[in-house]
Amino acid sequence: MTRAGQPRGGGSPGLFEASAPRPLADALRPQTLDEVVGQDHLLGPEGPIGRMRTQGRLASMVLWGPPGCGKTTIARLLAEEVDLAFEPLSAIFSGVADLRKVFARAQERRLAGQGTLLFIDEVHRFNRAQQDAFLPHVEDGTVILIGATTENPSFELNPALLSRAQVYVLKRLDEAALEQLLSRAEAHEARSLPLEPEARQALLAMADGDGRYLLNMAEELFALHGDNTLDTARLTEVVQRRAPLYDKGQESHYNLISALHKSLRGSDADAALYWLARMLAGGEDPHYIARRLTRFAVEDVGLAEPQALPQAIAAWQAFERIGSPEGELAIAQLVLFLATAPKSNAGYGAYKGAMRAAKETGSLMPPMHILNAPTRLMKDLGYGAGYAYDHDAEEGFSGQNYFPDGMARQQFYRPVARGFEREIEKRLAYWAKLRAQRAEEE
Repeated sequence: MTRAGQPRGGGSPGLFEASAPRPLADALRPQTLDEVVGQDHLLGPEGPIGRMRTQGRLASMVLWGPPGCGKTTIARLLAEEVDLAFEPLSAIFSGVADLRKVFARAQERRLAGQGTLLFIDEVHRFNRAQQDAFLPHVEDGTVILIGATTENPSFELNPALLSRAQVYVLKRLDEAALEQLLSRAEAHEARSLPLEPEARQALLAMADGDGRYLLNMAEELFALHGDNTLDTARLTEVVQRRAPLYDKGQESHYNLISALHKSLRGSDADAALYWLARMLAGGEDPHYIARRLTRFAVEDVGLAEPQALPQAIAAWQAFERIGSPEGELAIAQLVLFLATAPKSNAGYGAYKGAMRAAKETGSLMPPMHILNAPTRLMKDLGYGAGYAYDHDAEEGFSGQNYFPDGMARQQFYRPVARGFEREIEKRLAYWAKLRAQRAEEE
């Protein structure tokens, strides 16, 4: 295109284009930014893009949000509002050669006094070299870049690109926004959707925040023949439920396992079960979940509930023996066990503290009295001399020093007064008392 909304080459729309069939989602595409739903935090008068509109200027930006939330539409309408030529590209189908052509046209327009908005859909699909190719043209103002992505820009885009563009997060459309789209569709068709109230709510839920998908489902419903009003069961037969947004290799994968982990740590069994179900419904590998739950058992439950680790291993093995889908119940039971168990990260903290001390103290030798002396020479050198056999000591505790000579005694493990660690705390306190008494006796 040479100008916003106009075909390249200056031609007019085809003679029969206006009468050609158009998908409902395309027919209802907003004609102004004020018609965009669900993104008032960005487009409203106090939003960052809204302030740019008021000032009549535009800066390069990355629009990050789920499918069907309006990224492409916002970019197109912004170009129209500030009178920029709109150059759309898809990172899936375009390469450096396409970019060069766009930049050449943009430079020609610049000489004529008009700017260019370069819109790149799925910008995260460009590799590092391709992203670097348009940086100079963004920096010198040849183009204003708007990139659209469904993936976390901090993972997928060059730092150099991110430093030249603001990242704005678009929200998945909530129920109110989706209902607004349905009302527009009904006004466009001059009739109501053939749905019972409960089925209408189910339709909104099935869209999962994707406005384009919602309108596509509505179009299917408008195409039905007959006057029957559909209930929820019939609705699910007519339209297909949208697959949950979940990419095992991308951000949603890490977001959901983080939500599960923190729900367990917060002892919220119901929330933990929900996030487990979300991961399984999204196709996550149950082995991965079992591995993460096993880590949780030792990191966040620890010795406050010594059965946490055996339960985790048992659930993992049960899944491997039973298989899917029955084996997922063993993982669900483990989630409940971990969520309701007393929590302690004292063991985890003790391990990290010991690792720090090991790195700081270097190669200190153990004290001679706790070294074995398998040879005569080693015995003559004092290996093992003065070792006290704890089983022969009173209370089965000698109180000897087991830290290296020259290193002060340290306490890495500090059990919490919860669960089984309450008993461990008592034992450690008792041994500390005996150790102090033995030291006084020496």
